[in-house]
Amino acid sequence: METRKVKNAHHDTTQCYSRLNAIGDALYVLGGKWKLRIIMALSEGNLRFNELQRLVKGISPRVLSNELKELEINGFVKRHIHTEGTVLVEYELTEYSDTLGDVLYALSEWGMMHRENIRKQMRSEEVALAGE
Repeated sequence: METRKVKNAHHDTTQCYSRLNAIGDALYVLGGKWKLRIIMALSEGNLRFNELQRLVKGISPRVLSNELKELEINGFVKRHIHTEGTVLVEYELTEYSDTLGDVLYALSEWGMMHRENIRKQMRSEEVALAGE
């Protein structure tokens, strides 16, 4: 994975504001604890509400409902209502959600690297304390 240094990047003021606004927009649409987890769960295929709630551990029904509505408004999720027999509601990702592929990959890679970095720091601190 390509690593870009944040502090050495040089941008003019207009480009900096533009980047800050773009990041703000992305965080507004995708930010929070649940949205990207819901998208990842749906990447395995269409799911019903209760299936989603089981996969996304810790999310309440109310929060899941609100997050799905926001994801639908922003074009990432489609809701299908099947009325043959028992009413069945399924959720699926839209083609637009495919645009998040690189973002999700980069976040998961960074998350694994960060977790390992924290583990190394904790181990070295334990070693230092044991040596005292």
